[in-house]
Amino acid sequence: MTVDVLRRPAPADRRARVAVAVLFFTNGALFANLLPRYPQIKADLGIGNAAYGLAVAAFPAGAITAGLAAGILVRRFGSARVAVGGTLLTGAGILAAGLADSVAVFAGALFLAGAMDAFTDVAQNAHGLRVQRRYGRSIINSFHAIWSIGAVTGGSMAAAAIALGVPRGPHLLFSAVVFAVAACVALRYCLPGPETDTGAAGEAGEADAGDGAASPKRAPATGLRTGWVLAALVLIATAGTLVEDAGMSWATLYLSDSLHATAALAASGYVALVGAQFVGRIVGDRLVDRFGQRTVARSGALIAAVGMGLALAVPTVPGTVLGFAAAGFGVATLVPAAMHEADELPGLKPGSGLTLVSWLMRLGFLLSPPAVGLVADATSLRMGLLVVPFAGLIVLVCGGVLRSRRG
Repeated sequence: MTVDVLRRPAPADRRARVAVAVLFFTNGALFANLLPRYPQIKADLGIGNAAYGLAVAAFPAGAITAGLAAGILVRRFGSARVAVGGTLLTGAGILAAGLADSVAVFAGALFLAGAMDAFTDVAQNAHGLRVQRRYGRSIINSFHAIWSIGAVTGGSMAAAAIALGVPRGPHLLFSAVVFAVAACVALRYCLPGPETDTGAAGEAGEADAGDGAASPKRAPATGLRTGWVLAALVLIATAGTLVEDAGMSWATLYLSDSLHATAALAASGYVALVGAQFVGRIVGDRLVDRFGQRTVARSGALIAAVGMGLALAVPTVPGTVLGFAAAGFGVATLVPAAMHEADELPGLKPGSGLTLVSWLMRLGFLLSPPAVGLVADATSLRMGLLVVPFAGLIVLVCGGVLRSRRG
């Protein structure tokens, strides 16, 4: 084990790591190019908050509908090909959503984009775990950090396009083409061969190899306890998605409509969230090694709940941007932690826990937009965004299933 952890990765493995990072980057950047355009699309379609929330929920609805098929496609065509193919079709769906002239077309295009994004998400994580096994140490958080960089880049591209007066069509077409080319180039450097190229022994030792000496296997547990832990991990991951969706679906709208920020400045709410999320993922591994995943998750949940709670209690544009930043930083490690913990649960086939958490956590993306929209129409969007502090409370309650610091 010591040799595996300390050995230098082969050049092909290093190239594969860069290729997977590119896939995560494009996945984050594609959808982020559309998000700051939401207020314009909502205004052009002439719809209220509830209808807007239902339409936006088509994206996670597509992901949930198609999510379980991702494993079949990965086994049949390979994770790298599925990730790239999903990227191309996601870009097409986002372009169609940006050009939609009716609510039905807008929702249908988001449904397609969400389904393809689910394929990409599972496939790129599966390929990232293959590369991680080659490295013999944890690198999965770095891929999620790269996703955050992509999201910041995409949001910044959209903000610049809005400030320059670039129409949605040319802007989103440019985005789709650029990131499609990047994904296709990355495919050339991904790992070849079958998904389980390390054999049964390698699969059995995946949990140990994934984190090196820093992540011991869980002790054997009963089926009932495994089910409870899996359910708690789904709630933790879902809490992370609730906060992400608040930034994706509502940050720009809240800043522009409720706080009267300019269109370009309103985009900074989402950019602040994903930017702080990136920082949290960059430092997350060291924090987990020192304090344990349980402490990191609960501390982050407290930061998210208090930071966004204060921003909502005293609404200002700078305070709200900082509130979204606190929320992004606080939930930075939740989804990677839940996926990794689920992948090590006893009594499940390799990859089953990862697939289930990845699929079920999208319920947060599905349920959050219409729920927030209904609350916003009944009261105010400010009240609807209380979903962020609520997500922090979920993690505080369920965080006990995560590992504490090793002795």
